[in-house]
Amino acid sequence: MSEIDPAMSFEDAMKELEATVGKLETGEASLEESIALYERGALLRKHCEKRLREAEERVEKITLGSNGEPTGTVPADGL
Repeated sequence: MSEIDPAMSFEDAMKELEATVGKLETGEASLEESIALYERGALLRKHCEKRLREAEERVEKITLGSNGEPTGTVPADGL
């Protein structure tokens, strides 16, 4: 089972995951190939979930003053 490059972007991982699922759905792969594809897909899914969590942690919440005007941002941790 090959490892996922930690620097792989979310978009690239999703493209590869979609291609992997497509190969599995055709049913043309041998049992061994299907197992390898499934394992790769599981790693790609986990990588995508990690990248999404990282992005969510970086999202900021806009704070508003008493007049309703934006006053700045705060980390989304408190959401």
